[in-house]
Amino acid sequence: MSNIPLSPIDDYIEKQKSPQKEILQKVRKIFQKTLPDCEEKMAWEVVTFAGGKFYIVSMKDRVHIGFAITGLNKEEISLFEGSGKTMRHIKIPTLENIDEKMLIKLIKIVDEKAICKPC
Repeated sequence: MSNIPLSPIDDYIEKQKSPQKEILQKVRKIFQKTLPDCEEKMAWEVVTFAGGKFYIVSMKDRVHIGFAITGLNKEEISLFEGSGKTMRHIKIPTLENIDEKMLIKLIKIVDEKAICKPC
């Protein structure tokens, strides 16, 4: 048994109940695969990627994936839920609801086009 402490991100994910824990694990892997050099850290008590362009957070009965929207056009912004001026999200209630192809598409759009100051 290893006594190596978990990273703050691993610790956050491990503390979540099912199915949120498994959703967070899978979504995190998708981010790591899609943006392999992307910074990953805890900020605002959630897991963030790319300096705050993205976040994942466990909610009571689902997971939210947040996306920076500044710099996106109206059609691209309409792909997300919420009414935030700088961030919008998608909701994932179960592992089966993860549309990996669509999620990768959204990550790439936001990574290329979103302007995130100061995240």
